[in-house]
Amino acid sequence: MYRPFKYLFSASSPLNEVVSRRQLLRGAVATWMLSVSSVAQAAATVVAVRVWPAKAYTRVTLESNAPLSFNQFLVKDPERLVVDLDGIDWNNELANLATKVGNDDPYIRQLRAGRYKPGTVRLVLDLKAEVKPQVFTLEPFAEYKHRLVIDLYPVKQDDPLLALLQDESKEGPALKLDRNEPKPRNDKPADKADKPEPAEKAEKAEKPEKPEKGESEKNRGNKLEVTRLVTIVIDPGHGGEDPGAVGKGGSFEKNVTLAIGSKLKSLIDAQPNMRAVLTRDDDYFVPLGQRVSKARKVNADLFVSIHADAFVKPEARGSSVFALSERGATSTAAKWLAQKENEADLIGGVKLDAKDPYLAHTLFDLTQTATINDSLKLGRAMLSELAGVNTLHKQHVEQAGFAVLKAPDIPSVLVETAFISNPEEERRLVDEKYQEKMAKALLDGLKRYLAKNPPLSRNRLA
Repeated sequence: MYRPFKYLFSASSPLNEVVSRRQLLRGAVATWMLSVSSVAQAAATVVAVRVWPAKAYTRVTLESNAPLSFNQFLVKDPERLVVDLDGIDWNNELANLATKVGNDDPYIRQLRAGRYKPGTVRLVLDLKAEVKPQVFTLEPFAEYKHRLVIDLYPVKQDDPLLALLQDESKEGPALKLDRNEPKPRNDKPADKADKPEPAEKAEKAEKPEKPEKGESEKNRGNKLEVTRLVTIVIDPGHGGEDPGAVGKGGSFEKNVTLAIGSKLKSLIDAQPNMRAVLTRDDDYFVPLGQRVSKARKVNADLFVSIHADAFVKPEARGSSVFALSERGATSTAAKWLAQKENEADLIGGVKLDAKDPYLAHTLFDLTQTATINDSLKLGRAMLSELAGVNTLHKQHVEQAGFAVLKAPDIPSVLVETAFISNPEEERRLVDEKYQEKMAKALLDGLKRYLAKNPPLSRNRLA
């Protein structure tokens, strides 16, 4: 039907209704875009600043409610690291940065911040030594919000773990390492040692060892005869930004594991034919892969990771020992625990795009059944001794895919000393005398294993 031209633009025309709707829609879109733009332009706020000083490296963590954009550069004479933060609010956390650094920090002399230009805050780290910085961001995880991490590694590394290679404080020469040398771990013929044991046979064998007839446990544990220094790497779980499990009384797993690990090291070092090294000797974070890598760099004979975990139910109690599994966890609890422990890198904070060819080589999926079998033997020896100090959560060695146990040529176990989530066990775990008993039991477990499974004599004592 014919309609006059002016009707098309009258208030009642259909075309006018379409135009009005389009205008409303455009207005709504414009309002929404303005709102999004305002949110995007809102400055981030630093909610916490934490500094973790250690001899291996110092870490500075800035936690914020939104991602931080940054630019970094080094300045010489004197040594300084400058980090510019864009789009950030100035607040008390930044104003009080200087109070976060102690005089005993090995790498930072002073930490300060100021408004550099509108919308930009400049951090300046006055350094005590030349460093290789790593600055990166982390997405929110667990209770943490966005994080900016500043790691300061010394150019001249003074890692006490690597100092072991030049250690001649004990009788005999220092170890001369040869990573290409084969390292059999048992007394089976070579053609049998590499064959996997049947699952049912392994299950029957996973019971705490008993002393031989007519032989006391105490005497049996001392019958260790080797012709060289045995190197034990002790791995205190968690550390630094990663506290591990937290007991109801406020105890941190990372502190308990370091205390027991340090006591175990002292006991091992007192033995005439053993020496121990720690993957960490202070409250700082060590990525899971680096723990494995450090053990391999010193050609460790055994690797013991120490933990004191929590469970959802506070009544859970007892000590446990775990070995690596190729085929899956032996129980739902073991799978849950392995997944929880393997999240340590996400909690502690790792620059995941950092490429280390040596580390990549050490973290391939373990297919050497002989090493797992030796780990199970070590675990059974540990359980036998732990039974004299604490109740056992499980009577056999459990298995799961723990990343920290993936050294392909080192028998490795993870020891859950007790449940820090159990109020009674938490009180015992923080008691120094109980820590000493636990360390002594772990030493006796090591000696029990080595008495039957002496390591290959590569480097003889004088």
